[in-house]
Amino acid sequence: MKLVALFSGGKDSCFAVYRAIKEGHTVQYLVSIISENPESYMFHYPNIEFVKYQAESMRIQLITRKTQGRKEEELHDLLDVLKELKGIDGVVVGGLASEYQRSRIKRICDSLGLKTYIPYWNIDPEKYWEDILNAGFKVMIVSVACEGLDKSWLGRVIDKAGLEELKKLGKKYNFHLGFEGGEAETFVIDCPLFRKRIEILDAETRWSGDSGVYLFKRVRLVDKPNPS
Repeated sequence: MKLVALFSGGKDSCFAVYRAIKEGHTVQYLVSIISENPESYMFHYPNIEFVKYQAESMRIQLITRKTQGRKEEELHDLLDVLKELKGIDGVVVGGLASEYQRSRIKRICDSLGLKTYIPYWNIDPEKYWEDILNAGFKVMIVSVACEGLDKSWLGRVIDKAGLEELKKLGKKYNFHLGFEGGEAETFVIDCPLFRKRIEILDAETRWSGDSGVYLFKRVRLVDKPNPS
């Protein structure tokens, strides 16, 4: 199929694109909805303006559209973008368990005669993280907003040791390991689809109460070492 991917730059949208390409589909466009509302119900907020570096590294055309992020109304902005795209068979979605997001995106796709491709729907989150790490993804946490995840997680790239810590904290504080409840948000700085990796040159940590964000200020694409 020829697909367009809803793209936030986080682990879920990146891994869904990776899966689609591995299965032989063509991802022709990445669509990023830039919400002016940090509490958007549908679209990620931290560092969304830096997805252009990921798109450049993957050599996939990026389409961006701003939205005020009002509940339900922001869906019209997505609908307008999808209406403009020609020759598309379906939409790639990186959702894991949010029925709110899945049902609304499916409704839009159905109205346009598009298929909804959600490869990791209802996957076990522990297995999901393991698959991500085993595939060579470098995933950075860029926001936290739940009990158990403190300021020290911001800007941290998750490795297998970090995953074990997350598993323990998830069980102790009862949060979704895939962050489907908004417990945290992520940004992929490297993966097998990237021709160059993303290096964070400058960033700012902002913390308020029991939540915080890690906001990029300057990044660059750098060459990846040739495999030996």
